Amino acid sequence: MKLFNAGSAKYWRTLSIGLLACSPLLQAAPEKLDGIAAIVNDGVVLESQLKDRVAIVTEQLQSRNQRVPPKSILDSQVIDRLILDNLLLQIAEQQGIKVSDRQLNESIASIAARNGMDLAQFRNALIAEGRDYVSAREQIRKELLISQVQQSNVSRRIKISDQEVQHFLKTDSAGLNQPELLLSFILISIPEQASPEQIQAAESNASQLHQELLKGADFAEAAIAASSAPNALNGGDLGWRKQSELPEDIAQALTNMQPGDISQPIRSPSGFYIVQLRDKRGGEIQMVEQTKVRHILLKPSEIRSAEQTQRMINSVASRLQAGESFATLAKELSDDPGSGSEGGELGWAQPGQMVPEFEQVMNATAINEISQPFESRFGWHILQVEARRQQDLGDQIRENQARSILNKRKYSEELANWLREIRAEAYVDIKI
Repeated sequence: MKLFNAGSAKYWRTLSIGLLACSPLLQAAPEKLDGIAAIVNDGVVLESQLKDRVAIVTEQLQSRNQRVPPKSILDSQVIDRLILDNLLLQIAEQQGIKVSDRQLNESIASIAARNGMDLAQFRNALIAEGRDYVSAREQIRKELLISQVQQSNVSRRIKISDQEVQHFLKTDSAGLNQPELLLSFILISIPEQASPEQIQAAESNASQLHQELLKGADFAEAAIAASSAPNALNGGDLGWRKQSELPEDIAQALTNMQPGDISQPIRSPSGFYIVQLRDKRGGEIQMVEQTKVRHILLKPSEIRSAEQTQRMINSVASRLQAGESFATLAKELSDDPGSGSEGGELGWAQPGQMVPEFEQVMNATAINEISQPFESRFGWHILQVEARRQQDLGDQIRENQARSILNKRKYSEELANWLREIRAEAYVDIKI
């Protein structure tokens, strides 16, 4: 049984570094069991990592009945991905970004659920396939770290003004109800401050690849072989996006495309994109369920450890069960200064506004009920659901959606720019 597909596959192989064995009786020379594939700043990519990742990607491609690229091309793509991952993990360490065991367990539980299993079944299935569960957990932790590093560093580069939001609402408000598009893309990149010759060479490569795609070349295979984007090894899969969430040049190219169509090469600051529209869904106006909620937040600090914080939130829960006022305790104890002074009031929340841990508990809590303590990346919460309502998209919701769409529109391009910058600034010495 294969657990993973293109949408949910993760890299599961463990790093295997053997110990040198030497028999004093035979006086055998030490045997080199691993080597360095690349030096990345103060870190390294080991040959065993490259070998394992190539094997995993090959297995994934074969499971999707896709042709495996020549070894030289696949090795090049994989080593580039490993170098970038190594850089991002170094940045995570420098910036103190961590993934808690709770976050890791929730992510594994989500993967298991998508495969129709509970955690015990998922673990047994991995073992049955010959995979190491402990190594699988650590690989997921690394991927969560990489995602958090990207979100944290790219998001702070994106600035959206109130004027941009209002302009969007005036000129692009139909985008709030656009259908979602299932997309894949290939990026033929150009270096920063590229010369005219480099731009012309990239454009020529993109045009040649576009012609091959029109003649029937497999898009996912072409992405794996030629794309410079971070999702190249996933066949260029971008997932479901609204047209308004994409950079303007790409969004414009998609205007008259139908599922199955492939765009002409699209010039961008990062290079030339070729986009495939795979499917389309939705687009209808929908009512939104809003939840009126308040909470109490306790955060660990220099004077209060994580264990003390957890004991304190449990004590608050007991006091609430005994009948003490939620608003009074929020004003007295909450570490959320904005809502604490208002008795914990967060107002009306709509789907996607709160962090996933908060939204999950909020959705599972009945009106007038108080939740059990739960943890998010902000700390420990207790929440109370005060009311629910079905609401058509009002002005504030439209503004929030517009801001989110503008953020997503800028994110892909800014991510590509940032990854290119950190790669250019890094010391990288490829040894293979």
